[in-house]
Amino acid sequence: MKKVSSWARNLKRDVVALWIASRDRRTPLAAKLVAGAVAAYALSPIDLIPDVIPVLGQLDDLLIVPLGIMLALRLIPAPLMQELREAALSRSRPRSPIAAAAVIGIWTLGAAVLAMIWLKQEP
Repeated sequence: MKKVSSWARNLKRDVVALWIASRDRRTPLAAKLVAGAVAAYALSPIDLIPDVIPVLGQLDDLLIVPLGIMLALRLIPAPLMQELREAALSRSRPRSPIAAAAVIGIWTLGAAVLAMIWLKQEP
């Protein structure tokens, strides 16, 4: 259980470090884009795939976020990432209203597309 708890703490720290990395001028552009997307997704109060959907709702948290973090870690130079991790320890969890708005927009667009498809069907 200690191992899982440590992994979860490190995951949270890395998400905050990626949020910082996405704003750091020393981070390469590709890494900034990946880090920003992963941090925004992980920090968003709204999931792209809601947790109430069986299996898929949990898979996004268990696969997408860790895989995104692994990709971002490969793109960010190790010494810089270590510095960002140290900075993340002294910061609170950031909030991302822009990411929340983006997810709400995606859901709204999806609902609109489904409504259009449903309305086009003949009775």
